Amino acid sequence: MQISVISPIYGCRESIQELYVQLTSVLQKICNSYEIIFVNDNCPQNSWEVVSEIAKNDRNVKAIKLSRNFGQHYAITAGLDHCNGAHVVVMDCDLQDRPYEIEKLYKKALEGYDVVHGRRVERQDSFFKTFTSKLFYRTLEYFTDTEHDHTIGNFGVYSRKVVETIKGFKEKSRDFILLVKIVGFKKIEIDVEHDERVYGTSSYTLSKMINLAIDSIVSHSNKPLKLIIQLGLFVSILSLFTALGLTVAHFTSGFSVEGWTSLMVSMFFLFGLLFGILGVVGLYIGKIFDQVKDRPLYIIDEIIN
Repeated sequence: MQISVISPIYGCRESIQELYVQLTSVLQKICNSYEIIFVNDNCPQNSWEVVSEIAKNDRNVKAIKLSRNFGQHYAITAGLDHCNGAHVVVMDCDLQDRPYEIEKLYKKALEGYDVVHGRRVERQDSFFKTFTSKLFYRTLEYFTDTEHDHTIGNFGVYSRKVVETIKGFKEKSRDFILLVKIVGFKKIEIDVEHDERVYGTSSYTLSKMINLAIDSIVSHSNKPLKLIIQLGLFVSILSLFTALGLTVAHFTSGFSVEGWTSLMVSMFFLFGLLFGILGVVGLYIGKIFDQVKDRPLYIIDEIIN
C-alpha cells in the first residue's frame, strides 16, 4: 500500500461524496495502490449512511464508525491504527484542504522527508477562527517553549516511521500536530491553496478552543507549575519586604495600619491565589487520574473493508 488518506468525518455530510471523487481522481494518478479511510466521529448529520455506501461500492475505501463522539484527534488516531500505507495523508473532510494538493505534498515526501506539512499561507477562514487560532498557538508557544505556525494544521503527508512512532503514544490527551512535533524526524513545510468552507460550519466554538488549549498545555508542559512556584516565591518575598517596611515605619515614625480593610484585601488576594494554585495542580492530578484508568482511546462500533 503506497498511500493511505485519513479523514475524520463530523458535520460535513454534503462534502463527503465530492471529497471521495476528488481523492480517487488524485490517488489513481499518483500511485498504484491506495486506501481512503473515513472515520465517522458520530456525526450528528448521520454521515455514516454516505460513508458506508461509498465503502460498500469501493474496496479502496475503509469506513470506521466510532461508538460516540470522541473528538477529531481521537478519530485521527483510529485512522492511524487502521492504515497500511507507506505514506499517510491526514486531512479534514470539509474540502478546505484541497485533495489536489496531495500530489505536491507526496512528491516532496518522496524526496526523503518524513513529514511534509501543507502551509496555508492565505487561510480562507473567518476572522474569529483565524484570530483564535493565532491566539491559541501563541499561548501554546509560551507555555511549551516551542514554535508553532498557525498556518499549519493536520493536512500533510507522514511517513510510516512517523505513524508507527505516534501509534506508540498512548496518552489520553491527543493533539495530532503536537505529537508530530514531539516525534521529530525530517520535516518540511510547503505552501498549499486553502479553500473557503462551502458546507457546514466549524464545530470548534470558543469554549472548545479554550478547553483544547488548556488540555494541550497541561498535557505537554509543566511550565504552569513552575510559574506557580515563581509566583509563590514572589508573593512571599513581597510580603517579607512589606512587613519589614511596616516595622521600620512603626519604630521610626509611629506609622501603623489601622482597620480591617487592608487585612481583608490581603486575605481575599491570598485565598484567591491559593485556590487558583490548587486548581492548576488539580488539572495535572486529573490528567494523571485519566491516564491511570487506562481506558481505550476510542471505541469502534462498526468497520467496513
